[in-house]
Amino acid sequence: MSGNWKVRFPCTRAEAEAIHDDDEWLASLDPMPTIVADEVEAFNDDKWQLDAYFSVNPSKAVINAVQSRISSAAKAKPLVEKLPDADWVVISQQALQPVHAGRFYVHTGSNKGKVPIGATPFLIEASRAFGTGGHETTSGCLAMLDDMKRAGKRFDLIADIGTGTGLLAFAAHSLWPKAYLTASDIDPVSVEVTSGNANANNVSCGVSQGQIALCVAEGTAHPLIASRAPYDLVTANILAGPLIELAPSLAEIVDDGGSLILAGLLNTQAKAVVWAYRRQGFRLQKRVDRGDWPCLWLVKRRSYSWKRPTRATGRTSQPPGDFGTW
Repeated sequence: MSGNWKVRFPCTRAEAEAIHDDDEWLASLDPMPTIVADEVEAFNDDKWQLDAYFSVNPSKAVINAVQSRISSAAKAKPLVEKLPDADWVVISQQALQPVHAGRFYVHTGSNKGKVPIGATPFLIEASRAFGTGGHETTSGCLAMLDDMKRAGKRFDLIADIGTGTGLLAFAAHSLWPKAYLTASDIDPVSVEVTSGNANANNVSCGVSQGQIALCVAEGTAHPLIASRAPYDLVTANILAGPLIELAPSLAEIVDDGGSLILAGLLNTQAKAVVWAYRRQGFRLQKRVDRGDWPCLWLVKRRSYSWKRPTRATGRTSQPPGDFGTW
């Protein structure tokens, strides 16, 4: 749509997602806006902004109607801006530059660019308040997976906990196509988005070998995840707090000698995260930093003697939607 007017509101991530999900309400507005939401501060769900694009100058009543859906913006003054003629939805998508990490190339439909020779492309649209893979946490994980493959690693049972858009699961699937792969998230919307992204990238979903099995799960607490354990590779790109909280549960589903990729944490949080997993029998194999965001490759030590079992619930106090942004 050609939007000549933009109205910006401060919001939270939850508020942005709620508006995106309520298409029927948006359709009732005249004129109907196109909504684009994005984070203002990385990994701060309270610092988001919402841009409503209109084809004509919106009335005060329409602006108030949008603002009424954003509790945190109740006392804020909306920023109304007249824009030159342009397709601002496409422009906003084009601002999301393609990401080349390892052998992977992640892009949106409107900004594919030229796929590098030998790269594996993934189409991940920015939608429903999710990003596309450009954040350092995700690009770091993609590069780490590529490093593992180049080092000759082979995995047959893989789990992606907190899958977000499904990107890491798709990358693992492309590297080890014969593996049994499980992708889960605490947020049902994320699992729905992952299913759509899988279809867009010709990735088969299901429970058979070479497919990705999807489930909504709080941490590792789901029968599907438990029935397929132990895994020889688990990825978790979430946040430092939930990663520490889930250390016993993730350790429980990783096989002896298995690998664990962790991301979503800051440099200042890495020591605490590594310590939490060392207590569960992991050693740090490799660390790669991208900006302020490290990606950790941990390996579970093999056990040759009896040890007291860990009482892991598999659950986390992490609320739905509170995972790594990409």
